[in-house]
Amino acid sequence: MTTARVGVLALQGDVREHVALLEHLGADVVRVRRPEEFAQVDGLALPGGESTVIDKLSRQFGLAEPIRAAIRDGMPMLGTCAGLIMLSDRLIDAIEGQQTFGGLDVLTRRNAFGRQTESFEAELDIPVLGSDPVHTTFIRGPVVEEVGADATTLAALEDGRVVAVEQGNLLGISFHPELSGEPRFHQRFLDRVAARG
Repeated sequence: MTTARVGVLALQGDVREHVALLEHLGADVVRVRRPEEFAQVDGLALPGGESTVIDKLSRQFGLAEPIRAAIRDGMPMLGTCAGLIMLSDRLIDAIEGQQTFGGLDVLTRRNAFGRQTESFEAELDIPVLGSDPVHTTFIRGPVVEEVGADATTLAALEDGRVVAVEQGNLLGISFHPELSGEPRFHQRFLDRVAARG
């Protein structure tokens, strides 16, 4: 079996942590900053960070359109925190002119949990990942306000706010499994890459 070659969008955000977790799971990881690097990978992880900065830099570096085309073509992608925002079709509280890559039929609210000082951790039941609870870390994360007909909710907080969704080969989550060392979302992403290979 060949090792999955996946990319981590390396324009801004917690790139190193995603790379480390994916490599720990056996993936061959490319830090993607330019279209020619993106052309080498079979899947892409979109890290947490500032969605407005990731949007601007992805356009500046010529990555936005290739990523949108790859989403339409079914490339597996995992978006955490800002990555979820970038995969969302619609946003609440976007800054003027902010764009996303799209692909997830959801309406997502940026910075739904307030300031960084209001970060928190929670144990969530996420049945698609097995019976053990998932330890989650939220840092100024978004929440999905509306889940469209094409997307599926994977996890919600006790108050009902949706924090993980899936649609085809796209997986978007509000929290940071790469910071807590929780491997199951990244493994699910790699499984999608392998199945498509």
